[in-house]
Amino acid sequence: MEQNSDLDNSLRRRTSAATESPENDANIDRNPTVAPANSKKGKYDEKDKGVLKFALRASSPAHRHIKESPLSSDAIFKQSHAGLLNLCIVVLVAVNSRLIIENLMKYGILIRAGFWFSSRSLRDWPLLMCCLSLGFLPLAAFGVEKLVRQRFISEKVAVSFHIAITMTAILYPAFVILRIDSAVQSGVTLMLLACVVWLKLVSYAHTNYDMRAIAVSAEKNETMYMDYSNDVSFKSLVYFMVAPTLCYQTSYPRTASVRKGWALRQLIKLIIFTGLMGFIIEQYINPIVQNSRHPLKVDLLYGMERILKLSVPTLYVWLCMFYCLFHLWLNILAEILRFGDREFYKDWWNAKSVEEYWRMWNMPVHKWMVRHVYFPCLRNGIPKGVTFLIVFFISAVFHELCIAVPFHIFKFWGFMGMMLQVPLVLLTKYLQDKYTNSMVGNMLFWCFFSIVGQPMCILLYYHDLMNRKVNSS
Repeated sequence: MEQNSDLDNSLRRRTSAATESPENDANIDRNPTVAPANSKKGKYDEKDKGVLKFALRASSPAHRHIKESPLSSDAIFKQSHAGLLNLCIVVLVAVNSRLIIENLMKYGILIRAGFWFSSRSLRDWPLLMCCLSLGFLPLAAFGVEKLVRQRFISEKVAVSFHIAITMTAILYPAFVILRIDSAVQSGVTLMLLACVVWLKLVSYAHTNYDMRAIAVSAEKNETMYMDYSNDVSFKSLVYFMVAPTLCYQTSYPRTASVRKGWALRQLIKLIIFTGLMGFIIEQYINPIVQNSRHPLKVDLLYGMERILKLSVPTLYVWLCMFYCLFHLWLNILAEILRFGDREFYKDWWNAKSVEEYWRMWNMPVHKWMVRHVYFPCLRNGIPKGVTFLIVFFISAVFHELCIAVPFHIFKFWGFMGMMLQVPLVLLTKYLQDKYTNSMVGNMLFWCFFSIVGQPMCILLYYHDLMNRKVNSS
């Protein structure tokens, strides 16, 4: 036995130059035909032949080490799962191919040109005029800053003017949409633009106010030096209003040049994925929603079946929307304007809790909330828990505005959906701390947010919209 073991060890040493992987060592043990390191084209010298003569004899030990099964709890995360990932992709393609074929056999081609443009869109010209008139609000904010910098008005008066300007940015578009029976798409677009203008104007006013406060403190404290200009720049305001950011500052990191070819390729992708969104909505979501009943007025099993059936196309549309807006469109805009900081999102798909998701998926809004709401509240002595609720309350109000106003329905489904994120944040954080496993919180996030939450909101708002149209007619 000792001689056999020595020969086996000699074989291991002689093949170590060809491979250093333990897997290859195991292959040598299992397969005595593996060539030693110094062999060429299957020819062995006398020493190699002597070693191979005793390789894996019947008396050689087959079990030498303590090893775990690849799928055991101690070894599963040390293995490569590339093959299983490929299997999931193949199954996903197969399942979705079947759904596409089944949908085409049942409904045919449903997509129509009216989804993008119809005669009703021509009646939405007041919304277009309202959208163009929003450009005068930054001019008004610039005028207020000019007056307060030259000490023609006091800080309190300037704050009052800025409050009036920012409220106009929200209330004026909402009033126009509610007075006109416009298309839902047009109303949603206008409200989203109005919310962006509101956020930018608040940041512009708050940043300039803070810069003046720091300048006054620097004047009182001679040892403190802050280099702030006494004048406001109209050029920096114009750039800020069109830049892909919600946080105002006098200068931004800029790239050296514009990559025109790269921007064109992103634009082509934007057109393709926007068309894909329209196809999924027309071909899959609309038939499912139209053939369903109100989710709160049916039995549990029927409601679950409708929600689960709607969850897959809704998830695809939401992912396409994220890719089109946060990756393609914002990067195109940043490239044209040579805007350097392009961290518009982080890897939110790996979020371990709902709180991490909200911090990572929309970085422009997250930075705005942190800069203009969260830390100002903390600096004013508001407890952290209350500040957390304030942030979600503001987000819930704007989600409700962007949905309820275009639909002319104030059932507060969007508001309640956002506020329900608070207990989900606490739940996923508790599970993450308790089990120290990132998969638990991540799976709960995907389940509650994408599989249940979004389909439920779509069904609620669709049936409320249909009920409103029936009642009005």
